[in-house]
Amino acid sequence: MEDQIIQIVASALITATKISAPVLVATLVVGLLLSIVQSATQVQEATLTFLPKLATAAVMLVITGAWTLRVLEGFTRELFAGIPELLGSG
Repeated sequence: MEDQIIQIVASALITATKISAPVLVATLVVGLLLSIVQSATQVQEATLTFLPKLATAAVMLVITGAWTLRVLEGFTRELFAGIPELLGSG
């Protein structure tokens, strides 16, 4: 039983990583590029980085939204399919 729970938690963490990776990587790249530009121009304004990163995150969510839902649906189906096995071994 404990092995199955650990497997479910590990699968949930892997799924969360898969889903969040595109948005996080894209905003990381944009933030890094903006930081380089700010360092080169010596303009240290915190609000200048917020809007481009927010826009990048929104665009990435629109682009990867369908894929994200498919991944979540697959995870949910696997989770629900495993319920009888969890109840049977308890």
